[in-house]
Amino acid sequence: MRKKSESNGLEELEKSKISKFQWFLVIFISLIFAVTVALIVFTVAGVNVVEKAKGMSEKIPFIESDHKNEEKGNPAKENEKVSMKLEKLETEIENKKKEIDKLEGIIDKRDKAILKAGAEKQQLQTEMNQLKDSQNGSKQAFKNIIRTYETMAPKKSAPIITEMNDDDAVEILSSMKAATLAKVLEQMTTADAARLTKKLTEQSP
Repeated sequence: MRKKSESNGLEELEKSKISKFQWFLVIFISLIFAVTVALIVFTVAGVNVVEKAKGMSEKIPFIESDHKNEEKGNPAKENEKVSMKLEKLETEIENKKKEIDKLEGIIDKRDKAILKAGAEKQQLQTEMNQLKDSQNGSKQAFKNIIRTYETMAPKKSAPIITEMNDDDAVEILSSMKAATLAKVLEQMTTADAARLTKKLTEQSP
């Protein structure tokens, strides 16, 4: 009786294991079928399933860290990245150097223009000083001439002045003292004295 009950228990256990295995097969086959249908649908819709899965896996924290670890563990990729950064920096340095050279050229031209302007200014100042000196010399010479005529006797200076052109004569006469001028005009002919007196009157304000 006891052996019969034990055999019945073994049979029920075997049936239970078979039932569970059958359910597992049914679920597994259903999943495989669902995945296959999904792949077909995505493929027909033009979705790259492999790339999509790869992108999604990169967003998963532990998988993403694995990708990074793989990249870090790849010396060739690291060297390539470093080389690209170095090339980029060298290009930027070269561009900056060109800009600096351009600015230095502009500054050099400006400095040359400033030096040229300074030299021209100095030359103009020298010419102006020379002109002033010349004018001062002419004025001094003219003063000396007037002083000479004033010290001369009116009888001698009057004939000389009348022989000059009227502009020079008027310039000399207008620079004489009033008393000396009156004496010189007295020694001239009436016509000369009248003509020069008129011009003196026209010249004075």
